Amino acid sequence: MAMPPLPDAASAILLGALLGLRHATDADHVVAVTAIVAREQRLARAAWIGALWGLGHTATLLLVGGSIVAFRLVIPARLGLALEFGVALMLIGLGYANLRRGAHEDSDAPAASARGGLRSVIVGSVHGLAGSAAVALLVLSTIRSTLAALAYLAVFGLGTVLGMMSVTTLLAAPALYAGRRVASLHGGIRLTAGALSVVFGLLLARELIVEGGLFSAAPTWDPH
Repeated sequence: MAMPPLPDAASAILLGALLGLRHATDADHVVAVTAIVAREQRLARAAWIGALWGLGHTATLLLVGGSIVAFRLVIPARLGLALEFGVALMLIGLGYANLRRGAHEDSDAPAASARGGLRSVIVGSVHGLAGSAAVALLVLSTIRSTLAALAYLAVFGLGTVLGMMSVTTLLAAPALYAGRRVASLHGGIRLTAGALSVVFGLLLARELIVEGGLFSAAPTWDPH
């Protein structure tokens, strides 16, 4: 997600929370979390899934992005592309899991709930790892102070947590409403979310390989 030029560090930090909210609506994030919340049958748990996703995302953002900011690290193009390729593989895996389980997984079981929470943290962490380099490099181009840049990453992460909670709640509400009235719809929603995740992951992988040149001699990576 490209960030516009900001007038000073204070404005950048304040805007970080809003951009974090916006970041939560990026297409790959929405597709990933849709594949997860499609398995849920309670709205509160769907919101909790979003919070866990955001916390996992923020943890890797602060760890990896903070290291890039603090030590002014240079990220090679191939590494940046490889991190995003990991997101593509994860989307394909999430989608495949939904398609394989179909409508037969018991989402209300405690074990399933624990798996869903852990899955959200891991998925959020992978997304955070892929996005950390891009966000940190864009922050460095705008904010010269290391402390201000780290503060920006922190409020950006907080905004992402709140944004993802909102996104998962909005995504889950209509699906749960319909699924409770027509039981067969819930399984269909899960299968649709799985298929969407697989397709999006394949398209993202193709873009990184063909347009980014991930496996070519001269890869090009545009942090966004």
